[in-house]
Amino acid sequence: MTTEPRILADRYRVDEVIGKGGMAQVHRGYDLTLGREVAIKILDPELARDTAFRTRFRLEAQAASRMSHPSIVRVFDAGDPGAAPGANGETEPYIVMELVHGTLLKDVIARGPLSVEDAIRYTDGILEALDYSHRAGVVHRDIKPGNVMITDKGTVKVMDFGIARAVSDSSSTVAETTQIIGTAAYFSPEQAKGESVDSRTDLYSTGVVLYEMLTARQPFRGDSPVAVAYQHVSETPVPPSEVNEELPRALDAVVLRALAKDPYQRFPDAGSFRMALQGITTGHAPTKKEIGALTSELYGSSPRQAQETARSLRQLSTDTTMTRTQSGPPVAWIWAGVALLAVLLVSVLFWVVSLSMRPPETPSSSVTVPNLVDLTVAKAKTELKDAGLVADVRHESSADFEVDHVIRTQPGTNAKVSKGESIIVYVSTGADTIDMPVIEGLSQDDATKVLKDNGLVLGTIEQTNDPTAKAGTVLHSSQQAGTKVAPGTTVNLVVANGKVTVEDMTGFTMDAATKKLEALSLTVTPTEVGACTEGQSPNTVLSMTVSPGEVPILSTVGLSYCTAG
Repeated sequence: MTTEPRILADRYRVDEVIGKGGMAQVHRGYDLTLGREVAIKILDPELARDTAFRTRFRLEAQAASRMSHPSIVRVFDAGDPGAAPGANGETEPYIVMELVHGTLLKDVIARGPLSVEDAIRYTDGILEALDYSHRAGVVHRDIKPGNVMITDKGTVKVMDFGIARAVSDSSSTVAETTQIIGTAAYFSPEQAKGESVDSRTDLYSTGVVLYEMLTARQPFRGDSPVAVAYQHVSETPVPPSEVNEELPRALDAVVLRALAKDPYQRFPDAGSFRMALQGITTGHAPTKKEIGALTSELYGSSPRQAQETARSLRQLSTDTTMTRTQSGPPVAWIWAGVALLAVLLVSVLFWVVSLSMRPPETPSSSVTVPNLVDLTVAKAKTELKDAGLVADVRHESSADFEVDHVIRTQPGTNAKVSKGESIIVYVSTGADTIDMPVIEGLSQDDATKVLKDNGLVLGTIEQTNDPTAKAGTVLHSSQQAGTKVAPGTTVNLVVANGKVTVEDMTGFTMDAATKKLEALSLTVTPTEVGACTEGQSPNTVLSMTVSPGEVPILSTVGLSYCTAG
């Protein structure tokens, strides 16, 4: 017995499961209205009963829907039937997303270390998506190989903003900054300690993903998430070239910088991280000594060095090749020395543990950077002056902020800085605009080239029937020709599929059937089959030479009919 397919909102058909996460299942689906494949993410029924999870799921849709970028999986629609079931009985919230054909990055890594070129290319794609999301004010907070898709064309798609949070959203009660959220193997030290996070948290996680792509292992591994979290906070990572000797040392410097414990010692933004990766092939290759100095700067003394020193001393004390020249000390002295060393060791250990548990002291002269995003530059200067800080204004174009409004600051909102310190304030000069070119009537390939030449991005391509246009011809676009648009704007296309839909003409009169088919630019060939038999009507279509459904444009359709005896 065939079960009826599940339909959401009388529009989306839910097909087979193609993925499952901690809070939802992802199904292949089909948009019955627009006639396109989609992915539908449905919250687990058990979790749907929890108001907090429903709210978190809704925030995911809101966070992702704010962004439209080629490297980010797009969200088309979302729904939350709530306690009252929908028309088909559904109660779980759902998100309708772009269906991406490709392979998860975690499955790619499972095959072994990636080449340096592929690792850098995939990391650059992740950073490009993060650069866009950070400019939109959204921190992902769960960057990992399982949330990165490599498409069949080799491009990167970042997905799952389930724990993302707008930086300026101070009212969220689901994803509080003091709550540890993320995946232990990839989250930053500040996430492990439950501290507030910003865009540099995503850069740390991206550094972990880059490390894993280069070595096929994570920098920190343990028997439990707590053990891994402890290592993120306190352990020094082994440089990638020591795990995979074929890697260039220049990568060590980039990866170690991304994995710095202190957010202020990491790359300040995704763009700086990308520039460092691009400079690897042409830049200076650091020596092992320079890498050691960088490690000491970022992480302090290496605990492995102390272990190696102790190991050397043990080997020296057990060396049987050395000739003893005098008798050993009295046994009592030996035990006294051991006892003294034990007391000193316990004292030092107690001091170290006490020091590590002591909360960091904040200098009395430090101040907090206020939230200046979307304020006018004049208002921002006043806010900084009142806080005892100095504004360093820099201008850049932005399509998301009005002219003379603040895009972001460096350091960011809520950062602790010294009084009198200079804060970089990025101010919008407005969006750079270009004239939307005429692409209607062009082939899909030609339209794609025109968009690329004009600095625009090809978005979704919707196939539709048109009786007068051959397959691949652009019928409409989401941006009207001649209007002013910003560089990088996504343009969606409606393209002819070269087909028309034919109804079942059986039972229509020949005149009516002929008019309907000719309106679709089809050629009608009538065929008389003789006198009508009992139950047949004269000049009525008895059969067609094509089946009802889609047929190529300008096709010939044969209609058979009978005549009165």
